[in-house]
Amino acid sequence: MSRMPSVLFVCIHNAGRSQMAAAWLRHLAGDRIEVRSAGSAPASAVNPAAVEAMREVGIDMSAEVPKILTTEAVSESDVCVTMGCGDTCEVFPGKRYLDWKLDDPAGQGVEAVRPIRDAIRGLVENLIAEVDAAPTR
Repeated sequence: MSRMPSVLFVCIHNAGRSQMAAAWLRHLAGDRIEVRSAGSAPASAVNPAAVEAMREVGIDMSAEVPKILTTEAVSESDVCVTMGCGDTCEVFPGKRYLDWKLDDPAGQGVEAVRPIRDAIRGLVENLIAEVDAAPTR
């Protein structure tokens, strides 16, 4: 019996890019893919502009909180997607690693976050197609 695939999104503060990616994946894939997000140096709260930008497309992530990146989160994930966090994500054999080059929404208004949100959606849609096509372990 195969298990559900798992994706971990990582950025420095776990307050913008990784939270939006996780919210998109949950929204678009439903319960087909397990979703995690974390940061190497988590902020105290999710970026309000990111929350607002996602609210505009009908996704509520206002209850999300930044989480610390753990070795366990990486080891339990099939795919680890980093977004501007460099080498903070420990590498485990048999995992797939992706690095998405995206602008950092920190300190930006909702107008600047919208294109980041939309770029993340496209990347997540492609990721879903790849994960759905890949065999699980």
